Amino acid sequence: MIPNVCELACEILVATNDGNSLAPPDLKLVEMAVNGLLNAVGEARFLALHRNATKPEGYTAPFFLGIEHMTRDHERYLYWKSVRVEHFDHDHWQQAGWQERMQADAEELAKQCRALEQQGITPDMKTVNGWRSLTVFFCQKEER
Repeated sequence: MIPNVCELACEILVATNDGNSLAPPDLKLVEMAVNGLLNAVGEARFLALHRNATKPEGYTAPFFLGIEHMTRDHERYLYWKSVRVEHFDHDHWQQAGWQERMQADAEELAKQCRALEQQGITPDMKTVNGWRSLTVFFCQKEER
């Protein structure tokens, strides 16, 4: 058991704007720690989170689904290099196959963001949606 778990949790919350900057799984980890629900692995992760949140350069959020440069907030918005690009609610509805669709859609979104950057365009909500519209328009097969 971690001594002073509540003090450590408070330090994490203070360092992350009352937890608003924490990735959703990290905030859940803090909640579980305070409620005494962690096993040895959870305690090790909690201590690692404390080190991450309180380091001098500040908290570094984990990448969403392991996709480099992509993060997600508590309202299910995705960010590419800290810029909001899309709203993702696959896990809210949890219909059959949602995990596979969410992974595939996130990878496709990352591909679109990289393509925009290659064109010198900063990915954001407007440019990502505009890119999709152009892709659909220019890539549709003509009906004959």
